[in-house]
Amino acid sequence: MFVSGEGTILHADLDAFYASVEQRDDRRLRGRPVIVGGGVVLAASYEAKACGVATAMGGAQARLLCPQAIVVPPRMSAYSAASKAVFEVFRNTTPLVEGLSIDEAFLDVAGLRRIAGPPSGIAARLRAEVLERVGLPITVGVARTKFLAKVASGVAKPDGLLVVPPDDELGFLHPLAVERLWGVGKVTAAKLHEHGISTVGEVAELPEKILVSLLGGALGRHLHALAHNRDPRPVQPGRRRRSIGSQRAMSRRAPSTPEAVDAVVVALVDRICRRLRGADRVGRTVVLRLRFGDYSRVSRSHTLPQPTCSTEAVLTAARALAARARPLIDERGLTLVGVAVANLDDDAALQLVLPFDEEAGTALDAVLDTVHDRFGSAAVTRAVLLGRDPGLSVPLLPD
Repeated sequence: MFVSGEGTILHADLDAFYASVEQRDDRRLRGRPVIVGGGVVLAASYEAKACGVATAMGGAQARLLCPQAIVVPPRMSAYSAASKAVFEVFRNTTPLVEGLSIDEAFLDVAGLRRIAGPPSGIAARLRAEVLERVGLPITVGVARTKFLAKVASGVAKPDGLLVVPPDDELGFLHPLAVERLWGVGKVTAAKLHEHGISTVGEVAELPEKILVSLLGGALGRHLHALAHNRDPRPVQPGRRRRSIGSQRAMSRRAPSTPEAVDAVVVALVDRICRRLRGADRVGRTVVLRLRFGDYSRVSRSHTLPQPTCSTEAVLTAARALAARARPLIDERGLTLVGVAVANLDDDAALQLVLPFDEEAGTALDAVLDTVHDRFGSAAVTRAVLLGRDPGLSVPLLPD
């Protein structure tokens, strides 16, 4: 039903994306608990989630929680094709589409009222078209701000539509748990709970300076604004990533030897730098993220003198960061390694430095990219990676 002054930002989010694609393509899986991925849960259907299965959970734990679940291997090409089809529906709805990941996006429909009707009607037709053309359920939240639209879609899941009335935004937002606020993870939620704060409304009642003293300047101000639904960000079509990264889970059963960690770092850097060059981008800051056996995390970074997409330059920095983290790895064990390159810019904006001669490493990178594009990533590989599992290459939005 049309609401006067209705918000014009839609947050569209596919439900249990990988698992939904599997259920779409195999009728035997429909209505049954499905887990995508064996060693680590990549996705779980809502039937499996009802048993407590969650993304990134170990496969053994997931099967204990849901022994009746059907475990299927991931099919990345199928998920990529489904994502492209859904984004085609998004762009046929409005040109103002800001992709967040392969299965969710913001859409601005402010200029469509005369030709397409109110946002709630557009959202309903969008859901119907995704189901008809792609065969997947999708949840849509509609609100005046990006933040509130995303919260609305989260509340409406699965397979729902929720419009937040402009005259009752805080009435909708304030009873929700603090975990609904962007930026509130387990650590921040625990800090807030320690002080008796469990709802968004209770966050909103606190003066900003109190939140800053509890959580730090940036996060305190951020949560204070969101708790009052202050989010002026527009939908930005074509917005490019601020960083490009990849990560790899490590087996608890296998020792995290320096050689094993180095092989993972090498594989991640190869993948990231190839993406950088494919997107014509360069970056200055190399980031290493580690998750230990006790589930604690650390992040280390190094800023290079010049922006680069050179595999050798990024690898040298990542290896140095890993070497400095070695005592922590030996002490706590390792369950995940992540590498990213941040402070990105277009390579056309790169300021050349003396000498201007092309580096041999850059030429080698270009040749290897050509070989990989034509014959696949395994056609030529490093000796350190021979015989090792390269890990999954998940589908991504364009860089």
